[in-house]
Amino acid sequence: MTTTSGPGAPFALARFRTAGAVVPGLVVGDRIRALDDGALGAPGLNAFLAAPDWDRLARLAAEEEGWMPLADVELAAPVEPRQVLQAGANYRAHVVQLIAAGLVRGDATVEPDAARARAEKIMDARAASGRPFVFIGLPQCVVGPDEPLVLPSYSETHDWELELAAVIGREAFRVDRAHALEHVAGYTISNDITTRDLVFPSDVGDIGADWFRAKNAPGFLPTGPFLVPAPFVDPADLPIRLELNGDVMQDATTADLMFDVAAIVSTASQTVPLLPGDLVLTGSPAGNGQHWGRFLRDGDVMTGTIAGLGTQVVRCVAATNREVHP
Repeated sequence: MTTTSGPGAPFALARFRTAGAVVPGLVVGDRIRALDDGALGAPGLNAFLAAPDWDRLARLAAEEEGWMPLADVELAAPVEPRQVLQAGANYRAHVVQLIAAGLVRGDATVEPDAARARAEKIMDARAASGRPFVFIGLPQCVVGPDEPLVLPSYSETHDWELELAAVIGREAFRVDRAHALEHVAGYTISNDITTRDLVFPSDVGDIGADWFRAKNAPGFLPTGPFLVPAPFVDPADLPIRLELNGDVMQDATTADLMFDVAAIVSTASQTVPLLPGDLVLTGSPAGNGQHWGRFLRDGDVMTGTIAGLGTQVVRCVAATNREVHP
C-alpha cells in the first residue's frame, strides 16, 4: 500500500480489496469507508455514476463513524470501465518531441531540425482540423496503482504516459461539445504504458500503428487512486507531473491540451455510446522515456500527480518468466 492521503477534494470515490472482494469506498482526507448498495443508493458503482447523488455522499462524508485509515487498505482501480477511449497526439510538445526523436516511421534518417519542423506542421494542421484522434484500449488493462507493473521481457522499451482521464456518468451518444461535460461524472489519473518498439512493426508496411500490441499488456493502464467528482474539478488547467525515482520527467498542465475533455468525449460519442464508468483518456504531455532515452526498468518507481486528483505511485518489476513473443 503506497497511498497514505486523499485528494484535495472534500471527498472522492475509490475501490479497495476486503475479504476477497473489491468494494467501492468513500475517501475523506486520510480515511476511507466502504459503500454498499444501500449507502450508494444504487446497485453498484456504475449505476451510481449514471445518476450521481453527490449530496448523498457529502452527508456520509460528514459522519463520524465507520471509517478506517486509508493507509491500511489495498486500492484497486477506482472505476470498472466497459470501454476505454484514448486520445492520441493531444499535447503539441509531446508529439513534436517524439517525431524529432525518430519514433514515427520514416523519420530515423531525417535531421532533428527538419523532423521538428515537419512535426510542428503536422500538429498545426491537426489543430486546424478541429478533430481529436481517438483510439480504443482494453478495459482488462485497467488496474489500481497498488498493483506492481510487470514489464514484459519481450522488450526493453516500455514507456510512461501520464494522463488526465475523464470518467463517464450518464450515457453519452452523439453529444455535442457544448453538452459533453454533462456526461462526465468525475476524473482520475491513468498512466498509458506503451511499448515503443511495437508501435510501428516492420512486417506490416504502411498499414499503420499497432496500438493493440504496444499498449495492451496486462496492467498497462494503472489508474487511480481516486475518482474525484466532476463538481470539484476544473479540467481546463490542472498541473500534471510524473517523477521517475524522484527525477521529474513530465511537468505540464492540461491547459496545453490541443483538444479539451469536452471535444474528446463528444468525438468519441459520435461512433459509440459511452457508458457509465467508461474511461476517456486525454493524452500525455511531453517528457516520455522516448524523449529522455530512458525506459522503464525493474525496480523503477513512477510517481504521477495531477492537482486535486491525488498521487499515483506505481512500482515496476521485471517479468519472472520468459514470455513468448506473439
